[in-house]
Amino acid sequence: MKKSKLKILYLMASICLAIIVSYKYAISKTLDLKQEYSQLEIQSELYKDMPTQLTMLKKREKYYDSLLTKFQINKGSIQHNLLKTLNKVSQEKNVQLTSFVAPHVVEEKGLLAKTYQFTLEGNYSNILELIHHLEQNTKFGEVLNLQFEKKKRRKSRKIYLQAKVLLKSFG
Repeated sequence: MKKSKLKILYLMASICLAIIVSYKYAISKTLDLKQEYSQLEIQSELYKDMPTQLTMLKKREKYYDSLLTKFQINKGSIQHNLLKTLNKVSQEKNVQLTSFVAPHVVEEKGLLAKTYQFTLEGNYSNILELIHHLEQNTKFGEVLNLQFEKKKRRKSRKIYLQAKVLLKSFG
């Protein structure tokens, strides 16, 4: 009876050892390969959809380019484009751009915020038209402050209107 119990015990131990060895060398590798296969299938599905995604990205690029031209944002710095637009529109509206200060740069919530300060001289309605054009027809930023001041030239004793503008832009 002892010999048969011992044989059964050896048989059980050898079966356990065979299961452990087969798991280590065969089953675990099969499971790893199955997982890798499922990941590759997912990537393959993504690559099948690549041509449609590429055409969508090209359409988006054209759309964004059209927005840049519509809002008069060309290649180059925002400061340069803002100054160019101000000069162009101020000539059309009969307003003088008397000063343009370098932007004040502040980091807000991970974004760079630039505040531009410039001074305009001219007729009240013309200055308002120029500011309206900046806010509605371009995307340089938002007008934070618009301060009108009536001034007098000492030599000619002529009264004129001056507007100090603060424009905030992100980027």
